[in-house]
Order: sequence, then C-alpha cells, then structure tokens
Amino acid sequence: MPSFDIVCEVNHVEIRNAVDQANKEVTNRFDFKGSDARIEINEKDKALIVFADDEFKLRQVRDVLIGKLAKRGVDTRALEPGKMEPISGDKVKETVKVREGIEQERAKGIVKLLKDSKLKVQGSIQGDLVRVSGAKKDMLQDAIALVRKSITDIPLQYKNFRD
Repeated sequence: MPSFDIVCEVNHVEIRNAVDQANKEVTNRFDFKGSDARIEINEKDKALIVFADDEFKLRQVRDVLIGKLAKRGVDTRALEPGKMEPISGDKVKETVKVREGIEQERAKGIVKLLKDSKLKVQGSIQGDLVRVSGAKKDMLQDAIALVRKSITDIPLQYKNFRD
C-alpha cells in the first residue's frame, strides 16, 4: 500500500551557518559598534537567543538573522518568536524557538482534514509526523496538494514515499 510521511523539519547545519553569518555582519556593522548585539544557539531547547542593547537594535538583529536564514533556504515559518525580556541594565533578549515536528493538535487537524476531504486515504499520527497511506499514488498526490493548500503557517515536507 503506497504511503508517505508529512513532517516538519529544519536543516540545523544551515541554521548554524546563518547564525554565524548574522553574528559576523552584526559585529562589522557601524550602527552596532560597541554594542553587545549577538545571536546564540541553544541546542538543548532548540532555540535561538537574540541579545541587544535595546528593543530597536534587537529588531535589527532579528531582521539580519531572518534575512540570512532565508538566503540559506531555511523556511522562516519554522521560527516562533518569543517575547522580549529585559536583562541587566538596558539590555534585552528574545528567545526564538525553532519548530521541529508537528504538534499533536496540528497533527489531529491534518488527519481530520484528510478524512473530511473524501479522498480514499488514511492518516495516522506517529509521534511528531503524520503517515498518509492510500490505495493509489494519485490519491496520495491529491492528499499532498490538499494539505499544501490548506496549511500554510508551518513548513511541511513530504518524505519517505513508499510504493
């Protein structure tokens, strides 16, 4: 029975390269001279931590980061910005989470979408991915088109196609 998996993944190597490029640009820019603006990667929590002297500079650093991520082919919809938190003195920081996997509620929504579509496919939740199986490849391609059209707020990939 043909099947494929719907997953939400990001390339961590490209994220690290984009963060390195963004940090290099921030240290070389004239408007950031003498400031403590930087981006750090928290591997354990799967998050990026943006530091700056004030709110305006924090937004500037975040914009540089998003530009570098986009140039390296990382879908910026995978980033979930947090709120700005003041740290010592005037300095602020923001934790930007990197989404990995499909949350349980979203996965249930995808399975429900497939059931309501009257396509002859079955969706099943397996951890942080959704496996879709059907009798024919054409039905699976229709299911991919339906999910691609309906869900646009998170980056989804369609992998592990088996015939």
